[in-house]
Amino acid sequence: MENKTITHRIKRSIFSALPKGMKTAWWLIKITIPVSFGVMLLDYFGILSLIALYTGSMFLHFGLPGVSAVVLVTSIFASIYSVVAVLSILELPMREGIILATMCLVSHNFIVETTVTTRTGSSTIRMLLLRLGGSFVVAWMLNLIMPGSISPDTHTIARHQQDFSEMLMFWLNSTTRVIIKIIVLVNVLLILQRIMDEFGWITAIEKPLSPLMKIMGLPRSTTLSWVVANLIGLAYGSAIMIDESEKDKMSREDADLLNHHISLSHSQLEDPLLFLTLGFTIHWLIWPRLIIAIAAVWLRKAEIKLVSVYFPEKKIV
Repeated sequence: MENKTITHRIKRSIFSALPKGMKTAWWLIKITIPVSFGVMLLDYFGILSLIALYTGSMFLHFGLPGVSAVVLVTSIFASIYSVVAVLSILELPMREGIILATMCLVSHNFIVETTVTTRTGSSTIRMLLLRLGGSFVVAWMLNLIMPGSISPDTHTIARHQQDFSEMLMFWLNSTTRVIIKIIVLVNVLLILQRIMDEFGWITAIEKPLSPLMKIMGLPRSTTLSWVVANLIGLAYGSAIMIDESEKDKMSREDADLLNHHISLSHSQLEDPLLFLTLGFTIHWLIWPRLIIAIAAVWLRKAEIKLVSVYFPEKKIV
């Protein structure tokens, strides 16, 4: 009898999660398809390289060759997988490669991921500026403390103009894989969340992580979303974050604090592991992002407190 009750509760969790999961997956897919197609067109017509041509000189101040602009611009419009592909072509020295990779881990896939943070309570402009500024802070910090010196700026990208049909087929294949991944991950995560909620397991996760959340300046209500965002990322973890917000388990104020953290530091498992293929040392890709994310949350809390004291009539955004 008890087994039947457990089975019934699990089934109920699954059937309650699936409609919401498919709705969120479709929302992500509607953003991902046009954005990725637009990036393909920008790349095909050389617009990404043209943008980078005018921004390359500032990278020299961060210990990076001017061609790094191509990588960061690609990252801003595309996914971290594109960054790995471009870096493999550049074959930068280890030091420059790690600094640039860490910048891109902060600033990538802006359109999709910023849409998620906006929907859960944060300002679009603030999130964009935070991520872009955070990537340069990380580069400045690593350039100061990493051993080694700046290499001569002799790196270039030999641009190979693919046939449009060839590029289109590549886009179709990669986008199809992403769509399948979105559908599967979003629904699996929501089902797991509903099951955990049904059996009271979420509390079991929150309690041991409570001291860590306090150190990071994050409310306890953000624990589950923080765990998900750090395990699999902002886009794929959006289903949990949106669901927690819509059910008022996480207020917009709490979600905003969380967004200040995870916009700078997320997917601390999968994304850094991708750079193992380039021989990069993983720890440099993890802790700098965590440090600036914690700093961003405490600065945001200080800002809110100051505004409430000196400008009580002003609305915090």
